[in-house]
Amino acid sequence: MRGAMVGGAGYMAGKSAAKHSAQQSEQEQRLSDLEAQQAPPAAQAAPAAAGGLDPAAIEQLKQLAELRDSGVLTTEEFEAQKQKLLGG
Repeated sequence: MRGAMVGGAGYMAGKSAAKHSAQQSEQEQRLSDLEAQQAPPAAQAAPAAAGGLDPAAIEQLKQLAELRDSGVLTTEEFEAQKQKLLGG
C-alpha cells in the first residue's frame, strides 16, 4: 500500500512538472512571436503619428495585455515587453 502511495505521488509530481514545462514553453513561443512582430525592417516601418504609436504597436500592446490578463505573462514580463515596444 505504501509503495502505491509513493508511486502515485511521484506520478502526480512528474505530471505537474510536465504541465508546467509545457506552459512555460508555450509562453516563450508567444513572446518570441510578439518580439518578431515588433521588429519590422527600419526601411519599411511606417512613421508613427506625431505624439502617438503606430497601429502595429497598439495591436501588440493589446495582445500583451490579453496574455497578461489570461495569466500567460506575469505583470513584470508584461511591463518588460511593453517597454521594448515603447522604445525605452
